[in-house]
This record gives sequence, C-alpha cells and structure tokens, in this order.
Amino acid sequence: MSTSSSTSSPLAFSTLDLHPDLLSNLKTLDYHFLTDIQAQSLPPILDGKDVIAQGKTGSGKTAAFGLGVLQKLDVKNFNVQALVLCPTRELADQVANEIRRLARQLQNIKVLTLCGGMPMGPQISSLQQGAHIVVGTPGRIEDHLKKARLTLDQVKVLVLDEADRMLEMGFQPSLDTIIEQLPQQRQTLLFSATFPQQIEQISQRIMRQPIRVEVASKHDDSTITQHFYHVDSTEQRLQALRLVLLQVKPESGVVFCNTKKDVQMVADMLRDAGFSALALHGDLEQRDRDQTLIQFANKSISILVATDVAARGLDIEALDAVVNFHLAHDPEVHVHRIGRTGRAGSQGAAYSFISDKESYKVATLAEYLNQDIQAEPLPDANLLNQPPLQARMVTLLIDGGKKNKLRPGDILGALTANDVLNAGQVGKIKITDKKSYVAVTRSVFKQALKQLGAGKLKGRTFRVHKLTR
Repeated sequence: MSTSSSTSSPLAFSTLDLHPDLLSNLKTLDYHFLTDIQAQSLPPILDGKDVIAQGKTGSGKTAAFGLGVLQKLDVKNFNVQALVLCPTRELADQVANEIRRLARQLQNIKVLTLCGGMPMGPQISSLQQGAHIVVGTPGRIEDHLKKARLTLDQVKVLVLDEADRMLEMGFQPSLDTIIEQLPQQRQTLLFSATFPQQIEQISQRIMRQPIRVEVASKHDDSTITQHFYHVDSTEQRLQALRLVLLQVKPESGVVFCNTKKDVQMVADMLRDAGFSALALHGDLEQRDRDQTLIQFANKSISILVATDVAARGLDIEALDAVVNFHLAHDPEVHVHRIGRTGRAGSQGAAYSFISDKESYKVATLAEYLNQDIQAEPLPDANLLNQPPLQARMVTLLIDGGKKNKLRPGDILGALTANDVLNAGQVGKIKITDKKSYVAVTRSVFKQALKQLGAGKLKGRTFRVHKLTR
C-alpha cells in the first residue's frame, strides 16, 4: 500500500481529465480548486486505482468519489454500475443529493437511495425502472439482494463511505454478504474519518494494492480553541454542561455522549432546565430522527445531544461549539468531533469534561494532540441564575409535500402575501414527499401559523402546526 503526500498548491479541476459536462457543471457550482483530500485521491481514482482515504467530515470526500463514479458511467446502461454504502440514512441522503448535483449536466443519470426506515414499495418500483448508481445502508441493500430485487453483477465501483462507523454499527456481516455478490474486477474506494485495525483487515481482503491517502486531521489552536474542565461525578458533569452553555450561548452546539442512555439523560436534563435541546441516537424512530435534524439545521433547536454514530452525516454548515460530555474512547474520534466546529478556516471552540478515572484517556489524547492538557476553572456558578438562550427560529409542519406539488416558492409566497411577513423572517424550507417544514423567526411564528392556516397553497388548505419535538 502506498501513501500519497499532501499537495503544496491548489490544483484546479480544469487540469483533470474529466468529462466536459462534469467540468462545466463544477464551474456553475463554483467548484474551482480541489480540497486536499480531493487533490490526493481523485487522480488515482480517475486512473482506476483502489483508494483508501482518511479525512474529517467537511473535507470534500463526497465530491472526490462522486466525480470518480460519474466519470466511469455508461449512461445508456441502466444496470447498477456503482454502489455507495453509508452507515446511516441521513448520510446516504446527503451523498445521493451531492452526486445528483455533480451530475446535473449529464443526461439521464439516475441515482437511487435504498435505506432502512423507508417503505419498501417505492424502492422496489424504482429498482424495476433501473438505476446507474445506488446509495444505501448495508442492511437495506442486503434485504433487496436476498429477495433478488437488486443485482450487482455490473458494478464497476464500490464505495464504502464512513467505513469505520459501518463496522462500529455491526454491519460487517451485511458488508460481507454484499461484497460476495460484486464482480471481483472492480474498483473499491474506502473513505473513513478514523482508521481502526478492522479497516486495515477489511482493506486487505477486498482491495487490490490500494493507494493510501491521509489528510491532516489535527486542528491548530488558531482554528479551534479547546477547553478542559475537571469533574468528579455525573452531577458535576451536568452542572458543568449547564454553566458552559450558559456562558457560551451557542446558537448551534452539539453535545457528544458515548452511550444512547447518556444522550437521552443529558437531553432530558437540558430541556428540564429550559434549554432548547433534543436527543439524537439510534433508538429513535426514523421520523423523530428526521424531524430532530431538520429543526437543528434550521436553528429551531440550539443544542443537539448525540452519539458519534448518530451524528455522522450531519450536514450543518457551522457549529458554534462542541461539548464532550465524556471523552471519546479514541483520540481520532475526539478530533473528528471537534472538527465539526471551526470548519473551512472559521473559528471554533470545543469543551471537554475530564475526571481522574479518565487519566489514561487524557494522557493518550495529550500525546495524540501533542499538547499539554490542563483543566481550567469552570464558569461562574452565578450563571445558573440566568435563563438559557432560546432558539431564534420555530419550525412549522405542513401536512403536504412533493406529492401535493408543493414547492418552496409556494410556501414563501403564502407567508409573505399581504406583507404579513417579510422574506427575512423566513428561514430554511424543506419539502419531503408528504410533509413540508418551514422555519420562521420565533417572534412571528403565530402570525405565520395563522397565515398558512388561513391561506391556500396550490389552491388547497393544509393542516399546519408548530413542530414541538
């Protein structure tokens, strides 16, 4: 396995041997220069080499493998030619949407998403119509394979995205079943934020002389400021968390816990204390997961309490703060967590709670970061007398979606009709098959609720209510 070195100067997409329509579309997307991980991985991908790439979230890996996949497609062949496996439905949706964006100027490219938690019927129907690229979670892909609804004998490229999390979530047996049904002569691309021993083992089994790409995952102090606080008990951790959040007042912050039980406990405590917070973990129903992520993305929720697995694939542009309620078991995971704040060169802050029992983890992390870890005093306890910051937006749920021909413009038009609201008071609008979500400024949500309830969308009246989850 060879390892590529980092690039010294930006590489332009125009220098690559890409399809003219892909290059033209990249210009319209304002993609001109490759990120580090793209510069190191895309050339060997285009050369047909197997590649193992390690890089943090937000590094541009989806475009790296997405362009590689699109370059190799035979558009006239409606058999599955590329399979992208992701650990969660949220990440699969994000990846599929990015590939569609990259493929906009290619003719008739069909990208199909196959994930658990979604009805089988529409997926079966879509498979019967054919697809060039399938993006999905291992469990649901395995289900379709066992029922012979999906065939992979013409796959040219296999992508394992967030491979470390798929293994953590117990998908190894499903991966083995899927890989058995793929052609041996194929290209395999493995992307991972961390590189545990299992990744080494799986790469030796399924890859051919892979090129190893690794972009720096450590953050310098000018980008992310790290704070450590000493705590002795769960009660002290909970109080320390409240103090940090009251002092920092993040508009968007993530609190990481190591277990689902802790996630729910911490989220419940924060809500009881008046914080705008929700839990995100694997035991939630898919609908609740989706609605939690929508509210967090549109700033209707200020604090998301999550496990590492649940937070993978979070498409959040900028986090004001990351809090480690417990230190991660692996220093690479710690770096990945805090990398969600301070992206793209912006300033970020991370806050971690440590105890005497975690001295080994602290020492390991200090060595990995190559810095001395010293606990600092907690914020003033008088902050507990202050009210928590409330989310500035409220999400309204409309019982109608794409199947009702609703578009974002319809919702925005209804809200701003008669100058009841102005466009600046309306935030993100997300439309799914049967539901629509719109964020509005908290101070005007009652007017917005009344406006949507009384008015008509597409000539119809839809039930509208405030999303409270």
